[in-house]
Amino acid sequence: MHLSGDYTLAAAPEEVYRAMLAPEVLKACLPGCESLTEVGEDEYDAVMTIGIGMIKGRYGGHVKISDKQEPTNFTMLVEGKGPQGQIGGEGKITLAPSEDGGTHLTWEGEANVRGVLARIGGRVIQPAAKTIVNKFFGELNDRFAAQAAGATTA
Repeated sequence: MHLSGDYTLAAAPEEVYRAMLAPEVLKACLPGCESLTEVGEDEYDAVMTIGIGMIKGRYGGHVKISDKQEPTNFTMLVEGKGPQGQIGGEGKITLAPSEDGGTHLTWEGEANVRGVLARIGGRVIQPAAKTIVNKFFGELNDRFAAQAAGATTA
């Protein structure tokens, strides 16, 4: 199943790149993230509680970052399983300067879904994935906005 999207963030690509690879930022911004534990260089185990449509429950997973080309792109490999099935996938995140001085981020990848999740198919998985991703980027953008507001009042 192909997934893709884009988002504009109010920070320079270098800042976005660093934030997206910082475990404490990822944990704070990922919806329902209970834990994010570094288990190796650019590798993490995560536990998340997700409640969107049929995708409800506590999910455990593994994330590996590869093909890093700072500050323009990286690849993220994800594996996870929970009460509704298993998911695995690979996605590429690309960062470029936006016209307003921020960052235009695009993401795309392929997901392999098994179990109940596979039976309910793309009509539920794709919107749920986009909701989770958009919540993540919204939280990340809120952090950048708060930092910018703090910098202008300091």
